[in-house]
Amino acid sequence: MIKLVAGFDTRFKVFLAVMAVFTIGNSSDFFVILRAQNLGSSVFHIVLMLVLFNATYAAISLPAGKLSDRLGRRRVIAFGWGVYALAYLGFALATNLWQVWLLFACYGIYYGIVEGVARAFVADLVPAEKRGTAYGLYHGVVGLTLLPASLIAGWMWQAYSPAAPFFFGASLAALATIGMMVFIRE
Repeated sequence: MIKLVAGFDTRFKVFLAVMAVFTIGNSSDFFVILRAQNLGSSVFHIVLMLVLFNATYAAISLPAGKLSDRLGRRRVIAFGWGVYALAYLGFALATNLWQVWLLFACYGIYYGIVEGVARAFVADLVPAEKRGTAYGLYHGVVGLTLLPASLIAGWMWQAYSPAAPFFFGASLAALATIGMMVFIRE
């Protein structure tokens, strides 16, 4: 993989590194489901929370894409990661189920902002003839960092508390947001 990255612009390489930092704190979505259950939600309500998450995600995706066309992808991704950091901080601090409902909506906002825009940013950072390889590298980095992210989150949940992986994720999202704004130019 390192040899494949060598042929790309520094901005793309830095984006992959910043994405790796973010993703190490972005454990499996199953942890938000576990947190809802941990705070007393029924399975039925968790299903409805997931419907809310997906509806929010779908509603936000198009406006976020349009916004990234106007303001730039880097800013929109950084904002989305900021929303993620706040949502994960909320999951860490939540004590009531109404808060969890709100947090599932916020989590959907994060997804709607970042998922498509991050892929568009990859396209912006690399020449057209290298996009297939670039998408492979991007998804490879995300996939390789999601595994330890979930292992770390599970360990923190067991060793410390159900809130611990969310504090960790919020911290790395904040760090990645800063990295995105400081080290990557559009």
